[in-house]
Amino acid sequence: MATNLGIDDKLLRKAVRVSGLRTKKATVTVALEEFIQRREQRKILDALGTFEFRDDWDYKKDRRGREPHR
Repeated sequence: MATNLGIDDKLLRKAVRVSGLRTKKATVTVALEEFIQRREQRKILDALGTFEFRDDWDYKKDRRGREPHR
């Protein structure tokens, strides 16, 4: 899909330099992929804050009751 975007030239040149990629297109593609990954990771981190953990759980005691891994 062809798209015309008005991207700040200075910002794009710096992104190309920092990324080490050869083209503007590759740089923008990688930047978008990383942006998406970070947003998805943020959703996971936000979800982790919603779990409730037992303060009285003794992981050592729980481990003693299990069979060893083989």
